[in-house]
Amino acid sequence: MRVAGVMSGTSLDGIDVAIVDIRGRKIQPAAFRSTPYPKSVRAALLGVSNTMAHTSAISRLNFLLGELYADAIKATCRRARVPLSSVGLIGLHGQTIFHEGEPVEYLGRRVASTMQIGEAAVVAERTGIRVISNFRERDVAAGGHGAPLVPYVDQLLFHHPRRLRVALNLGGIANITVIPARSQAVAFDTGPGNMVVDALVAHMTKGHQTYDRDGDIARGGAVHEGLLKAMREDPYFKLKPPKTAGREQFGQQFASGLIATGIPLADLIATATELTAVSITRAILDSTSDAPEIIVSGGGVHNHWLMARLHYYLQPWKIRGSADFGIDPDAKEAIAFAVLAHEFVRGRRANLPSATGARRAVILGKSSPV
Repeated sequence: MRVAGVMSGTSLDGIDVAIVDIRGRKIQPAAFRSTPYPKSVRAALLGVSNTMAHTSAISRLNFLLGELYADAIKATCRRARVPLSSVGLIGLHGQTIFHEGEPVEYLGRRVASTMQIGEAAVVAERTGIRVISNFRERDVAAGGHGAPLVPYVDQLLFHHPRRLRVALNLGGIANITVIPARSQAVAFDTGPGNMVVDALVAHMTKGHQTYDRDGDIARGGAVHEGLLKAMREDPYFKLKPPKTAGREQFGQQFASGLIATGIPLADLIATATELTAVSITRAILDSTSDAPEIIVSGGGVHNHWLMARLHYYLQPWKIRGSADFGIDPDAKEAIAFAVLAHEFVRGRRANLPSATGARRAVILGKSSPV
C-alpha cells in the first residue's frame, strides 16, 4: 500500500510529507517534501500553543491547517511525479498545541490530555483519500503519556538481531529509542532538542531567523557554566522514564527566563545547545551500559555545532545518520505516521507501553473515510 505521512512538529517550522510504499514489514520511501508555514500561520500557532487563547482562533486554525495539509500532500505528489490517485491512505499527526501526558487535578478529577489540530475531515475531502489522525489520544486514554509514538517505527526500521542501537531524534524536543537485539525498545523524551535554541535565535534576530543555521551562533558564543548547571537541575531531567516533554516544559516561558538573565544572546544560544548535547548524552548513558550504535534523524542533524558536541560527548561510540539506512533524516517522523496509519487499518496495536507508560498496547488513531 502507498501511504502518505504528514507531520508538523514542535519546532513549528512547517509541514513534512513523506510518501512510502509498505509491503508487509518492508518500508520503501517514495517521496518527501517539506513546506514551510507562512510566518502569519506560525505566529498564530504560537499564539494558541500552551497559552490562553480564544476558541475561535483554535477552531479557525484547525480547519486552515486541514487545507494547508491537503495542499502540501498534493504538492509533494506533483513534485515527485507520484499520482495522488496512487496514494491509498494518509496518516496525519496534526499540530500539537497542548500536551500534558501526566495527570493533573482538574475540576475534581485527575486528567491527562493532549490536543493536535489540523482537521482530518478537510484533508479527506480535499484529497479523496481516507485519513487516520489523532494517534496520541488513545494511548493517553490507556494511561500512557501519548508520546513518544515513533519508537514503534524505530524498532521496525533500525532493529538489529545482534547489536544494540539507539535511535536519536533531534526535533524541537529530543528523544531516544533504545533498541535491544532481543527485547522490547524503551524510549522517552530527553529534553529540549532545537526548541530553546530556536526561540532564542528568533528573539536575537527579531524573527528574521528561526534556527541557528549550521550552529554558527552557538559556535561563536561561550557556554555559561553556571547557567548550564542550573538548567540541568530542571525537574524534568530528574524524572524517570517513561516521560514526555514539550512547550509546557521548554517553550517560550523557559526561553524568556533565560533571556531575563541578561547574559548575551550568543552565549545563551551556546549554553542551550550544550544543554541539548549534555542531556541527550546523560539519557543514553543512564539507559544502557553497552556501547550502542547511535542513529540520528531530525532537523537538528543540520546543526553542525550540535552534532560536533554530541560526537565529543559520545565518543568513541559510532554515530550515524538515518540516511545511511535509506531514511531521510528530515522525513523519519512523517514516515512514522504513515506506518502508524497503516497499522491502524491492519488492526495492529502500535504503541509501546515500555515507551509511553500505557497500561496496555492499543490501536492508535481515528478514521476519516471518504
